Amino acid sequence: MPEAIEVPTLAGTMDELAGRGFTEHFILANGSLWAADSGQVFPAEEVMIAEYHRFEGASDPDDMAILYAIQTRNGLRGTLVDAFGVYADPGVGAFMRKVVARGQALHVVATGALTLP
Repeated sequence: MPEAIEVPTLAGTMDELAGRGFTEHFILANGSLWAADSGQVFPAEEVMIAEYHRFEGASDPDDMAILYAIQTRNGLRGTLVDAFGVYADPGVGAFMRKVVARGQALHVVATGALTLP
């Protein structure tokens, strides 16, 4: 019998990232990244995407999400979650176009999907 393949979940990935120090909860507000726990605010120039994870619901388009693992210039690490596709927040997409991902520009297309150059 074939072995079952464990598919990562959004909650499980968030827990794994928290275990690696990505504990802050980020929210986009007024064109800046707001750290909900510490109250700090960061412009895009002070933010880097360490990694990102995309989740696609096998049967439900509402399950489509992207999880950003973010590090700020001052070393604060946390996560930001957004939908992708038709439910993507255009404000998050606009902010992320200004952010650096692993030293490269991050491209967010109109659907909310990500591509790295």
